[in-house]
Amino acid sequence: MIFQKSSKMPTDVIETEFSERGTPLVHDEVETIVGPSVNVEGDFASEGNIIVKGTVAGSVHTSRHLSVEQGAKIMANVRAGSAQIAGEVKGNMKIKETLELTATARVLGDIEVKTLVVEAGALIAGKVMMPGLEGVEGKGLRNSRVAPTKKVEEIPPMQ
Repeated sequence: MIFQKSSKMPTDVIETEFSERGTPLVHDEVETIVGPSVNVEGDFASEGNIIVKGTVAGSVHTSRHLSVEQGAKIMANVRAGSAQIAGEVKGNMKIKETLELTATARVLGDIEVKTLVVEAGALIAGKVMMPGLEGVEGKGLRNSRVAPTKKVEEIPPMQ
């Protein structure tokens, strides 16, 4: 048969990892790439890694890694397992593990993340919530009151 490929692969080329129960682990390295000339509108969901080089408007969701490259724009709420932002995000971000903002990152929206890494030059306009403080939730912080500052009068210098 001319068009049929052999299903046999050399065993020395394939390295298989197994879980504790002996089942093979599958590494899904397939990535969805939104190219630089692509504009996506609407809800964008993937179970694999996402690389954004263009523009996405709507919502973005992946349980894996999201990468927003320099020059790319996301105008959407974002949910991801982890993320690296070098471009612009206008929307709230909920990242399960680590969010890395490079020096060229611009984020306009609230961030909820376990670990945040910010390079010098990155800009954030919004609040950042991180789990870890015992007994403190985001709602409690909004209702806390700050004592008013005292007005300081200027005293002219003595002559």
